[in-house]
Amino acid sequence: MAHHPRHAPLLAVFPTQPVLIAELAHFVAKAQKDAIDKKGRFTIALSGGSLPAMLAGLVDHPHIKWHHWHVFYVDERAVPLDHPDSNHRACTEALFARVPIPAAQIHPIDVAQLGDLEELADAYEKTLIHAFAQKDAARFPVFDLVLLGMGPDGHTASLFPAHALLAEEDRWVAPLADAPKPPPERITFTYPVINHAARVVFVATGAGKADVLARVLDHPEEGLPAARVRPVAPGQLYWFVDEPAAARTAYPRTDLKL
Repeated sequence: MAHHPRHAPLLAVFPTQPVLIAELAHFVAKAQKDAIDKKGRFTIALSGGSLPAMLAGLVDHPHIKWHHWHVFYVDERAVPLDHPDSNHRACTEALFARVPIPAAQIHPIDVAQLGDLEELADAYEKTLIHAFAQKDAARFPVFDLVLLGMGPDGHTASLFPAHALLAEEDRWVAPLADAPKPPPERITFTYPVINHAARVVFVATGAGKADVLARVLDHPEEGLPAARVRPVAPGQLYWFVDEPAAARTAYPRTDLKL
């Protein structure tokens, strides 16, 4: 898929984590408005890990139209929805329990109702097909916004360094039973789904992300999983980071003027 044109990532650096959280909320509100103006709904895919806590600025934001939101998961661990490792539980506690998104418009991956990982992945792919197929003629779903985190090893979603799934180009949702960090059993969006989004935002904060952020932005040729997220034009990739995370990268900064 390398022949598709792709824009360079935009790096936005904020002085502190609270400022980042507030500016991320403004960015999401603008992406939401653009989507609703264009097609009457807003499709967003969320990750777990440290990301849900970064959504706090949305809770009381005056311009969020929750009834237009349709929420999906970039990846999920194969655990019950109330399990401490569940991305859905983390997002529910951080956001959904505090805002009025219609329950039918939040699409968790429910392990309790299905058997094995292949079934989980196929069922979630069918959920995406149902949500997007009638509205988009594209080969892959086109999310309005995908929000990602990044691990200190450079992984994102459940796409890990040197894993076979890095080369997956056909499936929308793929299972893996061998994630190198617990829990090992997961399902995840593939790169074609992430890279067809209109906007993709990585959020990385803290000094613990400084080394890997520099590798991803300054040396994308290393091929770390996060560096392989490069949306097909007109899609755009943004990095929202704080000063400690940006301490070691020489990548040029962008003033987003939100």
